[in-house]
Amino acid sequence: MANVVLQTDIKGIKGRHGKVRDIYDLGDKLLIAASDRLSAFDVIMKSGIPYKGQVLTQISKFWFEFLTGEVENHLISDAVKDFPPPFCNYPEQLAGRSMLVKKTKVLPVECIVRGYITGSGWKEYQKLGTICGITLPKGLNQCDKLPAVIFTPSTKAELGAHDENIDFDTCVKLLGKKTAAFIRDKSIEVFKKASDYAASRGILLADTKFEWGEIDGRIILIDEVLTPDSSRFWPADKYQPGRDQESFDKQFVRNYLEDINFNKSGPGVILPDDIIQKTSAKYIEAYEKLTGKKFKPAE
Repeated sequence: MANVVLQTDIKGIKGRHGKVRDIYDLGDKLLIAASDRLSAFDVIMKSGIPYKGQVLTQISKFWFEFLTGEVENHLISDAVKDFPPPFCNYPEQLAGRSMLVKKTKVLPVECIVRGYITGSGWKEYQKLGTICGITLPKGLNQCDKLPAVIFTPSTKAELGAHDENIDFDTCVKLLGKKTAAFIRDKSIEVFKKASDYAASRGILLADTKFEWGEIDGRIILIDEVLTPDSSRFWPADKYQPGRDQESFDKQFVRNYLEDINFNKSGPGVILPDDIIQKTSAKYIEAYEKLTGKKFKPAE
C-alpha cells in the first residue's frame, strides 16, 4: 500500500488538526496540509486513504485556476520550495498536499449548493416535501435534478460535532444582508460554472460546499473547492434517477458505513483494505476525469 500521511509533523511547530487538514498559522498567512484522513458523517475514520490528500489539493488547485476571473481565492503557492522555513524542508510530508494561503476572517457559514435531490436532502423531502425548509414540487424521485439550483447554508460545527442547517434569514442574522446575499449569489454562480464544465467531462455535480473568508474588505473563496470531500460527483453515463448513484466521492465509504450500521458518532472504524483501495481509486479517477491529466503522486 502507498505511504499514507495521517498527520503532518513539523519539528518545533504546533499545528491545528481538523477533520482532514493540518493548519499552521504563519501570522498573515496559513500553511494548509491535506492529510490522508477521511471523515464521514463528521467522524474521522481510523484508516487513511492513499493519495487522498494530494488528490484533494491538486483538484482544489485546478478549480482555483479555472475560476480565476470569476472569484478571488486564497491560494499563494502549492510549491514546497516557496514555503517559509521550516516547512520548505519537509517535502516528503508536504509535497503535492499543501498550500500556502492568505489568512482571512472565516465566515461562520458553510455554503451548500444543491443541483440534485440526494443525501440528507432526499430524506427530508420524503418526510416534509422540503430541503432545508425550501418547498419543492411534489413527485420528485431520489437523485432527480432539481428544477433550479438551491442554496442551503449550514453552521460550521466544532470538530466532532455536526453542522446544522439554517435558513437564509438566519444566514443574514449571522453575516448581515449584504454579505449573506454575496456568498449566496457567488456560491450559486460558481456552482453553475463548475457544473457546466464537469458535465463536459462526463461528470454530474450533484452538490457541493463552499467556504468564504474576508480580507481587506473583500470576500474570497477559501479552503478546498469542488473536491470529492466537499462534493458529490456522479458519472453521467451511469446516472439513473430513483436510486443511489455511483460516485467519485466518499459516498462510497458512507454507503459502506450505512451497510454496517455505523452509529455516526464516537470513534471511527478501521476500513477494510478493499474499501480503502477502491476509495483511493475513486479519488484518483475524479482528478483525472475532471482535469484531463494523469495523476502523478508527488515525490
